[in-house]
Amino acid sequence: MAYRNFTLEAVVSRFQLEITESANLFSEIEPVALRSDFAADLARNVQLASAINTEKAKSELIVAPVLVELREQTGRRISLFSGIDFSVDAESELTGVCDFLISLSPVQHLLQAPVLALVEAKKDDLTLGLGQCAAEMIAAQRFNAEKGNDISWVYGCSTTGTDWKFLKLAEKCLHIDMELYPIRQCDNILGILASMVAQQA
Repeated sequence: MAYRNFTLEAVVSRFQLEITESANLFSEIEPVALRSDFAADLARNVQLASAINTEKAKSELIVAPVLVELREQTGRRISLFSGIDFSVDAESELTGVCDFLISLSPVQHLLQAPVLALVEAKKDDLTLGLGQCAAEMIAAQRFNAEKGNDISWVYGCSTTGTDWKFLKLAEKCLHIDMELYPIRQCDNILGILASMVAQQA
């Protein structure tokens, strides 16, 4: 079973996770002001991606630019990877390709620990991405531990590009934010992503 085949129910059962659903898990996070050129580009991209309405278009035109902006906003202290193989534990079926992966290492040419967050882009249904994202977060925990670079939390996000839902994982506890963040609140989305980096830096 690769990451893409995991449902949330399967992840919880297989890895004996405890789920906590929290309203406004990131409600106290300060938004990050958008640079005017980025905001204009994003508005144009959202219109185009919504018209094309494919997972690939939303991933390339919305999700990737937001994550690149995160890298810029954090002074390039993180590295960003897209569509790379992240096979960590074949026996546990934690294998496959991640849509987007964020590392706290600034080295861009090589994936290094600690892996901070994983973002899964889904065409229409965020719930389909929750199991896949949770499995990748468990893999990130194991990857970080194997590299001797544990961090307190591993974060995840399931997104359609236009809607974003966040998760965080500590040991066996998976926290799912009940709040849904639309792309029109990109300042909040960037604020949450930037807080993940700041908390673990």
